[in-house]
Amino acid sequence: MNPAIESPRRLITELQTRGLRLTRPDQRHVARRGGAGPSDHQAVTIDGTTVMVPIYTEAAWQSPFEVASLSDGEQIVWKSGDQRIPLHNVSFAREPAFYSGQTTDGVPYSHIATLHSKDVLATTVLQTCIRYESRKKACKFCSIGQSLRAGRTIAEKTPAQLAEVAKAAVELDGVTQMIMTTGTPATPDRGARVLADSARAIKAAVDIPIQGQCEPPKDPGWYQVMKDAGIDSLGMHIEVLSQALREEILPGKAEDTLEDYIEAFKQAVAVFGRGQVSTYILAGLGDSRELILEVSERLIEIGVYPFVVPFVPIRGTPLEDHPSPTPEFMEGILKPLGKRLFETGMTADTGKAGCSKCGACSTLSEYEKAAATESASGTGRFETGPLTLSGACG
Repeated sequence: MNPAIESPRRLITELQTRGLRLTRPDQRHVARRGGAGPSDHQAVTIDGTTVMVPIYTEAAWQSPFEVASLSDGEQIVWKSGDQRIPLHNVSFAREPAFYSGQTTDGVPYSHIATLHSKDVLATTVLQTCIRYESRKKACKFCSIGQSLRAGRTIAEKTPAQLAEVAKAAVELDGVTQMIMTTGTPATPDRGARVLADSARAIKAAVDIPIQGQCEPPKDPGWYQVMKDAGIDSLGMHIEVLSQALREEILPGKAEDTLEDYIEAFKQAVAVFGRGQVSTYILAGLGDSRELILEVSERLIEIGVYPFVVPFVPIRGTPLEDHPSPTPEFMEGILKPLGKRLFETGMTADTGKAGCSKCGACSTLSEYEKAAATESASGTGRFETGPLTLSGACG
């Protein structure tokens, strides 16, 4: 084994920042190209852990990591350098059975929702967004309109369509949770209404945990409406922390400052409970490691799970040439953050549904597990207290 790759956790962190080259068509299976959220990824299982790894990005084409097939059919990750070094065994998620179905009104199931990781159903209820439609307001990393233009989805999924597909995905493929995000409509609820309507229909058809994701609604009463409708956990994604950077990268969303989000998080946690509200933080866009850890500590104190993921540029967006963070930068955040989340008992496993529960777009949950293992074995020093940078690059 390459001594620089100490564990599958370290390898996954490198793969999620540098990407993976797949040299044969038969290695490409369940992938996300375009759309909302992290994209141009594929589900890859490394030593039993399934994660989303960049495949269709510019950086991935230049990645030192590739997949090779051995004579016995086994597939393995190799790292190129002075010599090709074999690393860990890999496998790929196969196309789910529900993709072959169509709704009663004739829409392919795969246009309504897609498989994420190995057992998570993901959908964007509204594939349009008031931010995306304005150059001055659009988030510069977002590709929500790409899959719609490519004909891989439809502009709005109805509650009946979502319920039908969710039921099929559970029965045919054993899907264990569902994530519903949405483009932001030009209404004060900011998507909470369509999420609530969709959740009611889904829960009437099949018993599956659901996370809803939207911007903070203007009226905090919508949190209770969403929970009563069957949404088990809520994601409100701040993504970028410093205000100057927010105004530069996501000018529309920057109208809500970090402090506005903090207040919204407090209101949401009062309804959904500690650990059932989460937020995406994109590392590598300019926020310092110190700021990310500082804000993460504030979020943990409120009861919000800070899901820190490496920024991965998506082709066709204004930030398509922006570099991803280094593995060292990510490890310097995820290692102390994973330890802190373990100490407070608010880990990925405690969430009912959502990105943090899935964990496939970050190795944060793997660092939580490492902290638990070290604590149980007595090999690690675990002093409870706020996040610091001490030993962050270990």
